[in-house]
Amino acid sequence: MGGILLKSIAVEKGLSNIKDYLTKEGYRVYEIDMTQKDNKDFMSGFDAVVLTGLNTNIMGIQTTSSRTPIIEASGLTPEDVKAAIERNYYN
Repeated sequence: MGGILLKSIAVEKGLSNIKDYLTKEGYRVYEIDMTQKDNKDFMSGFDAVVLTGLNTNIMGIQTTSSRTPIIEASGLTPEDVKAAIERNYYN
């Protein structure tokens, strides 16, 4: 885990490989249903949100989810997603 604070990450249903990897890396991972994406209060309860972007308006989510970083997971490995989360968290 390497000094990472335990962070809460929301992961879109269907991204089980990313969910499993982040869990092993020490994150608290919650699977979310995309019907929850427009709830600003719900989304802002996470340190980051991981989505595939398929059938999703990422820009719309970014503007409605407070300052919570949105990670577009399409084409990324679980390791890439973790690196993106850490870049957003530490910068």
